[in-house]
Amino acid sequence: MSSDLPDLTAYVGRWVALVGSQVTGVGESPDAALQMARHSRPKERFTLRFVDDPAGEPLVLSPLLARLRPLFYTQAQPVYLVGGAVRDALLGRVSHDLDFVVPANAIKLAFAVADALEVPAYVLDRERDTGRVILPDAHTSLDFARFRGPDLAADLRERDLTINAMALPATATSTASLIDLHNGQTDLKAGLVRAIHQNSLRDDPVRALRAVRLVHSLGFALAPEMETAVRATAPQLHESATERLRDELLKLLATAVPHRAIADLARLGLLAELLPDILALTTVEQSPPHHEPVFAHTLSVLRWLTLVEAAVEPQNTSGSGQNNFASTALSAVENVLEPYAEKIHALWQVEVDGGLNGRLLLRLGALFHDVGKAHTQTVEPDEAMGQRIRFLGHDQVGADLTGEILHRFCLSNEAAAVVKKMVAGHMRPLQLANSGGNPSRRVVFRYFRDTAAAGIGIALLALADHLATYNGPGPDRPWQALLQVVQTLCHHYFDRHEETVAPPPLIDGRTLMERLHLSPGPEIGRLLRLIQEAQAAGEVNSVETAVALARQAYTPTKL
Repeated sequence: MSSDLPDLTAYVGRWVALVGSQVTGVGESPDAALQMARHSRPKERFTLRFVDDPAGEPLVLSPLLARLRPLFYTQAQPVYLVGGAVRDALLGRVSHDLDFVVPANAIKLAFAVADALEVPAYVLDRERDTGRVILPDAHTSLDFARFRGPDLAADLRERDLTINAMALPATATSTASLIDLHNGQTDLKAGLVRAIHQNSLRDDPVRALRAVRLVHSLGFALAPEMETAVRATAPQLHESATERLRDELLKLLATAVPHRAIADLARLGLLAELLPDILALTTVEQSPPHHEPVFAHTLSVLRWLTLVEAAVEPQNTSGSGQNNFASTALSAVENVLEPYAEKIHALWQVEVDGGLNGRLLLRLGALFHDVGKAHTQTVEPDEAMGQRIRFLGHDQVGADLTGEILHRFCLSNEAAAVVKKMVAGHMRPLQLANSGGNPSRRVVFRYFRDTAAAGIGIALLALADHLATYNGPGPDRPWQALLQVVQTLCHHYFDRHEETVAPPPLIDGRTLMERLHLSPGPEIGRLLRLIQEAQAAGEVNSVETAVALARQAYTPTKL
């Protein structure tokens, strides 16, 4: 506490109004403290301060709050931290998204905070008096909004869930200062997600998706009446803004158990409204070695993918809790990926336009990788099995359909392009494995030429696809061949990138035209691409050998 202030310990748990260092009003609420202060000093400007109760349990809060406390102490109105940050503080988690509410002038406060932190601020909604401060380096945002209603109680009642409807004076640090009008702490301890009132989901259908996301991000369960409400709300999802639906879908996929989250969306009727093309895979059967219909297989791929991801994480536990076959398979994956784990992890941190990182793009690829099978299924007689189900061209059909879906959800062109490449190319590593499992330098070059930045993600997706198909490694020969393919692709991409994946040009178009006495045209581009491929294959290594190859391969244009 600042030395120029009087001892406020007598006012623990209450609000005080100050003129300079003098206490002029005290109350159980900020309004009561201000009313007393205005009665005695009607012409003065006051600041408000909440006196925290040290007897409470300390909360796990963002360090930013300590930095902002001096600024909040200068405010003439109360500032409250609300929503998920309060919930996470009670769960012992530091939240990177901080929501604040004030009676008025929220945008003004947002810009004052931005100035104090020396970062940008933005107006989100001038009519609703909402502003945002972003700290890009810390991946943190701070939102400031005016009360949704006349006071804090009205604001909390308008929120979605009991566990998200708690507040804390922004300068407080202990559980004794919590404001919990809807028994959020009780539901938090019970691990239940419950709406504040019966119209909560009807007022905003996106809350149904948020409820499912919190179930899987927190390891909670829906309260019984909440599950009924979510089912009833599903048909209203189409009334919500596409961007909000997209954001909830992406957050669902980012949970630790995306396969369970997507399964719950299907069970509760939400997937039928959100992604009917994925739900349509439920009844699409497959021939051996597949052991599940396509939708169940998709969920299995997501499950195995999270385990493959864990194999490249520090101190991973990818094999824990698995049966012996699965544990052995994941150990093999870890052995293959371990030399490249740090670089793969770095790739996952790279964001494309729209803020999606590599890991989230990979999970989108897994979700959509077989979406084309509903449109390409054929059933043919087979002597051994009686009938054989095939899906010729499902990869490209699926890529086209994926592009349409992602554009409908307003993903950026860059994000959609990466996911489309994953869907279109998800069979490539499996095909390379079937060809022997030891791709040549030329094959590696062509693979990355076609898949670009998605190539490593496709290799990891192929591992998950194989493991889901067999519910484990399956027959040893194809499994070992696939591991060899993935190892080879990683080796060339990370260790020999400029040699095999993207060799620097030996010759440019102008020089090639001069040496071969050619005119500009598409033939020059074809020859340069041919030279680059031969260079990656180790067949040319100088200007002279490049020119010789071009001379031999040159095809005069026919008029």
